[in-house]
Amino acid sequence: MDTPMIDQAKLESFLARTVSDLSAGHAGVMVSIGAKLGLYKAMAGAGPITPNELAARTGCGERYLSEWLNSQVAGGYVEYHAISGTYELLPEQAMVLADEDSPVYMPHAWQITASMWLDEEKTIEAFRTGKGVAWGNHSERLYCGVAAFYRNAYRSSLVSQWLPALDGVVEQLEAGITVADVGCGHGHSTLLMAEAFPRSRFHGFDVHPASIEEARRNATRAGLDERVTFEAARATDYPGEGYGLICFFDALHDMGDPIAAARYAAGRLAPDGTVMLIEPFANDRVEDNISPVARIYYSGSTALCCANAIADGGRLVLGAQAGEARLAEVFRKAGFTHFRRAAETPFNLILEARR
Repeated sequence: MDTPMIDQAKLESFLARTVSDLSAGHAGVMVSIGAKLGLYKAMAGAGPITPNELAARTGCGERYLSEWLNSQVAGGYVEYHAISGTYELLPEQAMVLADEDSPVYMPHAWQITASMWLDEEKTIEAFRTGKGVAWGNHSERLYCGVAAFYRNAYRSSLVSQWLPALDGVVEQLEAGITVADVGCGHGHSTLLMAEAFPRSRFHGFDVHPASIEEARRNATRAGLDERVTFEAARATDYPGEGYGLICFFDALHDMGDPIAAARYAAGRLAPDGTVMLIEPFANDRVEDNISPVARIYYSGSTALCCANAIADGGRLVLGAQAGEARLAEVFRKAGFTHFRRAAETPFNLILEARR
């Protein structure tokens, strides 16, 4: 076989990209450490600060902090003032790294990556056998990372933008309806709606018992456990009927039979009820999904979403980049006659379905 000719410029360009990716992987470890030790919070609003001053604020070792701070400077996460030898977390950087209530707070997302590394052998075995890996068989860092990462996105958009984009749903919620949140995880989406619409009643369902327990604790902490219930149940056997709204928040594509889940929802809706489907943003063609966000979603889909769907029976494995056309076909087959894109963000599609 002839040795292929190597384009040196292309080689160097691709190598530079892989080194940048390797750098980002190392950065994620540093971000997680910085968040867990409160380093970013200690720097937020403090102005220029020395490693010694940061050590005094956090109780951490100065030598470690010096090296950590330099890693942050090298990645553009912290500013360095060479004349004074000080480091500064700018307000924009603080929104992403220090403010846990910010809609762009990112450190929790690295827990998902950590879980993927911890479960690498399970993923390799799944590749070799074609078998699935259930959500509950992953590292607990996955559940906490996913819940915390999505919580802020939902907090910033769900009540103020996504629900108003659905035809007539806010008015129904204000008047009082029953809502099912299917695949609710730790219950953040359920509780956000419950806080905003006190006349409605909310029920969260998830197959993962540990997540349901955490959701119940979250409801108690929020003082909402009289209007919100959480129960372990599948997307095809949760109780109740006459729901005015049934929600799937970044969950339908993880299920082994999304058509059956949609069909079951159709049977549980009130006559004028609505399904709100939140899914990862994706275009319908692979060639149109070439972006950093798509890369994150395809990677997560490989190790997590498809793996769970296969473990859940694998009748239709959508993956996290299903796209609107495939999702519309799922609901058409489930008996819905109305399906539309109500809104979108760089990270999500907000879709509305009615019978």
